[in-house]
Amino acid sequence: MSGALQQANNRRGGGGFSRRIVLGLVLFGFLAFIAMLYFIGAGDTQGRGNNGAAHAASNGLNGYSGLVKLLELEGEAVSTSRSPSGLETPDLLVLTLPQYFDKDELGEILQKRAYLGPTMVILPKWFASGFPPGAESRVEEDIEDDWVQLNSAIPFDWSESLPDHYAIETELKNAKDGPNNWAGLELTGALPTDTNIVVTDRGNGAALVVNQSGEPLALSFLVADQFGTTGDNEEVVFVVEPDLVNNYGLADPSRAALALALIDEASYGYEYPIVFDLTLNGFGGSTNLLTLAFRPPFLAATLCLILAMLIVGWRAFKRFGPAAASGPDIAFGKRRLVANGAGLVVKARRLRLLADPYVALSARQLASRLGLTKPDEGTIDEAVRRILPEDPPFSVRAQQLRAARSPSDILRAARALKELTRKLQK
Repeated sequence: MSGALQQANNRRGGGGFSRRIVLGLVLFGFLAFIAMLYFIGAGDTQGRGNNGAAHAASNGLNGYSGLVKLLELEGEAVSTSRSPSGLETPDLLVLTLPQYFDKDELGEILQKRAYLGPTMVILPKWFASGFPPGAESRVEEDIEDDWVQLNSAIPFDWSESLPDHYAIETELKNAKDGPNNWAGLELTGALPTDTNIVVTDRGNGAALVVNQSGEPLALSFLVADQFGTTGDNEEVVFVVEPDLVNNYGLADPSRAALALALIDEASYGYEYPIVFDLTLNGFGGSTNLLTLAFRPPFLAATLCLILAMLIVGWRAFKRFGPAAASGPDIAFGKRRLVANGAGLVVKARRLRLLADPYVALSARQLASRLGLTKPDEGTIDEAVRRILPEDPPFSVRAQQLRAARSPSDILRAARALKELTRKLQK
């Protein structure tokens, strides 16, 4: 048998696969590896970041992906940053703050931005959550995975603890008793909800947008340097009411125009590239692995790994001689088949399951020897009683085998049935 397998192997080219199949598998693996490197380099392994929170990658009502898209359509150079180094850009930096945030970290960022470039800060407002299962039945259209429902507006008080130059006091107000309008930057309009965040003490900030009561909804601060004076051009714009610029707010043309005007105000009218930060929302990342692998000191190890892969691949493709043929792991034949089956039953400790089949087999054998048409236990008992009146009947022995549980009891009861068969052979 081994010789025949060896000859068949030789006729097939010396292996289980032809060279064409092996080459195809190698090429497929190589292309998959290149695709993985591309996605790592492009940053696509980090996911879309579309988790329904209030940031520039979110399509929910409280997100700002609409503002990013609007600026792109206006021809602006817009990007999102997942790296902490993006906070040091000289371009216009837009910070979309989460609800729970370290005020000291924001203060440090604003102080550093005094010497880097313009900044816009959009404060948080909404507590949002995804739609529960079965919510499709309550709305007219299908719910997308990244949609959210706005549950409630949550006031925050950490703005009062910012560095003195930026400290402001805010309050959550309800305007159900009157109009909920806004005005500023030569534009007017209405706010999308009755619940709004307003500034009650603007400190050093200059109001850019106010509500119908004159309370600021957006302010600007001239950046103070370490000597207490103001910088030449640097400015920080605080959007206290995020519904003016988020996806919810941009549904109205007047608020969309206001969002562009606020960006223009933060840029001093210049065409600054605009960077939306995502690190403060938990999407920060370091240098991707592909870039790191081709920089010293890792470049030498990367080149050695590539060379080793090429050598191993070539050796695998040009291996020495055909594969060694061996016999089957399980021998053929009835005896071996029975032995393997018995070994499996013993290993599984299921000897009791053999009782009924063995009783049925013994009944058929006895019925054949006694000349009976059917292997009925009662009929066999009557025939055995006429031939062997002093021996226990077949049904008693069969019941003893069915009732046995331990291996020794099962074997003892099976031998009793076998003994009855031998006696009837004489």
